[in-house]
Amino acid sequence: MNIAVDLGNTRAKTALFEEGKMLELAEGLKPEEVYSWVAARRPSAVIIASVNAQVEEMQKKLSAICPCYELRPDLPVPVKKHYRTPQTLGADRLAAVVGGNSLFPGEGVLVIDAGSCITYDYIDGGANYFGGAIAPGLQMRFKAVHNFTARLPLIDKAPENVPLLGQSTAESLASGVVNGVCAEIEGMISKIEAEYSLNRIIICGGDSKFFETKIKQPIFVIPELVLIGLNEILHYNASKK
Repeated sequence: MNIAVDLGNTRAKTALFEEGKMLELAEGLKPEEVYSWVAARRPSAVIIASVNAQVEEMQKKLSAICPCYELRPDLPVPVKKHYRTPQTLGADRLAAVVGGNSLFPGEGVLVIDAGSCITYDYIDGGANYFGGAIAPGLQMRFKAVHNFTARLPLIDKAPENVPLLGQSTAESLASGVVNGVCAEIEGMISKIEAEYSLNRIIICGGDSKFFETKIKQPIFVIPELVLIGLNEILHYNASKK
């Protein structure tokens, strides 16, 4: 059994896999809780993707239990990277496209990760990763509108049903942000589809289910795609030893 760890700035998600199947998922773990969660399951190997400065300390602790990999720019992955600055490529973006490629091998896949930022990443049927785009996420947009104006309120959570024409300031803000993001996502899909061979569209990340019924194009909602991709990268490296 393997464990994948997606370590954020303040919280972590972990998943236990066996032969490619996710058996267990834990969300919202504090970084200091990850070690005990992993130790209790006694995996064969662990992989970490992180934006957290504590990753070196965590890797050292987990290495006492079993082989522990960190998804760094020099770690081999089962896709071909065509990215001019691979050292700046977010581990979550790379893991997500690896996950998309593993689920739909031989197909052109667009991965949209809807979280703090909304990222768009494309991989073709030959497992060539060509890069993507990064835009502000839902909550970032709501906070920006509030923080950079004098009187506009902060909307803590996007409502499920948003009118096209708001009849209050709060409704107008929700319409501008939510309908604007949906138009952006649909527009990016159309632009990428016009230039590349696109067979599948996957949305993952914390806001992925919110968009499930709001995007016109057919999409697959796979919230844990990053963890799936991490497990594929772990298997790829462990199988070489």
